[in-house]
Amino acid sequence: MKNVHAFGDDALGDLDGVGVADAIGSGEISAAEALDAALARIDAVNPRLNAIAVDDRDRARKRAAEDDFPAGSFARVPSIIKNNTLFEGLPVGNGSAAMPDLPAKGNEPFTEQFLSTGVNIVGASTLPAFGLTATTEFVDRDPTRNPWDTDYSSGASSGGSAALVAAGALPLAHGNDGGGSIRIPAAACGLVGLKPSRGRVAPSPTGQILPVDIISNGVLSRTVRDTAHFIDDAEKFRTPSELPTVGLVEGPGNRRLLIGLINDTVTGTPIDADTVAALSSAVDLLTSLGHEVEVTPVPLDETFVRQFTDYWSMLACAMHRLGKLLVGKDFDTDALDPFTVGLSQRYLRAFWRTPSTIVGLKRATARFRTVFDRFDLIVSPTLSHTTPRIGYLDPGGDFDEIFERLVHYVAFTPANNTTGTPAISLPMSRSSEGLPVGIHFCADLGRERLLLELAFEIEAARPFARIQD
Repeated sequence: MKNVHAFGDDALGDLDGVGVADAIGSGEISAAEALDAALARIDAVNPRLNAIAVDDRDRARKRAAEDDFPAGSFARVPSIIKNNTLFEGLPVGNGSAAMPDLPAKGNEPFTEQFLSTGVNIVGASTLPAFGLTATTEFVDRDPTRNPWDTDYSSGASSGGSAALVAAGALPLAHGNDGGGSIRIPAAACGLVGLKPSRGRVAPSPTGQILPVDIISNGVLSRTVRDTAHFIDDAEKFRTPSELPTVGLVEGPGNRRLLIGLINDTVTGTPIDADTVAALSSAVDLLTSLGHEVEVTPVPLDETFVRQFTDYWSMLACAMHRLGKLLVGKDFDTDALDPFTVGLSQRYLRAFWRTPSTIVGLKRATARFRTVFDRFDLIVSPTLSHTTPRIGYLDPGGDFDEIFERLVHYVAFTPANNTTGTPAISLPMSRSSEGLPVGIHFCADLGRERLLLELAFEIEAARPFARIQD
């Protein structure tokens, strides 16, 4: 395996984000030492991973020296923001050469929420063009590679963030999820990836104008503890009015759960052998812990697949046809990648279905949530097969072939985006080639506490594999 990591005997060690913050707070290390270690690690791995979209280290060094830093769980901990999110002073490239190289004039609401946790942003991480695919690959630059094996995809669309955290360059990183874009790279890179409930964190500007808001912001981390602290800090900054409070989850719950097992894809394509083995192993662990697991049918059908892919294609069409209006006159439509254009053209061939698509996705929410009338949680694979090699989802390849591959690959994650329900990917297994395999748990709206309590229990019973082992 072409393994790349930067773990070592420096100020960061193998600490998670809470651990680094504690070390800074106690005086064991300084904020400058933590930042220097992170930057040295980035410099060591990024030439092989290509996970940095924008370097902002000079401003990060100035912030590390400031006295009035937010006193969140990650005070002065080096981190990164995904390059589709407004952070004042950084250009928002959205992974596309079509975007103008203009610095953001301010922060969007989630950025303020993320900064309230205390993180020190060192730059922006890579994503594929407009986050529209499940691999961080491009037609005009090198791909972002998986630190477990650089021949493989890091997932997407938060692929740069995932690669940096998995490689040990940063303790945690920002991601956002519009169809699995936190959970997919978490599965590919062996991380914890929670997509919060709709409304749990501040909405994105794009999500606010969509008829169905499918976008949730969050973090990718190496420990359940970091993800739990992020949710708690996010709530302290902005308390959701229509969801139950999660609070700080610090360990397993006592309740034994009835968990529904989904082992078929909504597309009808079978999952691969490594994923079957990982799912079986996860079920064995759950039952050994005293939980009851019962097979349940997929609560959606192929109509949902068509409706979601139509909706997803609509987002590509908006950039293709309205980019200059949405972004500005410097938006270069001619520089759009073939996959974005292909999605746009697909939408235009059936744009007349849009009203029924929106109605259908909203109806699917109620249908999907009926599964929680019986079950506390649902378990499935995160993805239908293990992370593919670089090139399998090439955005410059034959559109129809790549589109079909992509739809089958991400069969399990989109339902939580349209329904707004929370879901988490946990790195519970490894494939026959040694790559991480993610297992996916989802709950009813607002029930992140249940997901985090089970995640803590699983982490304690089967510690997650580390890239440096």
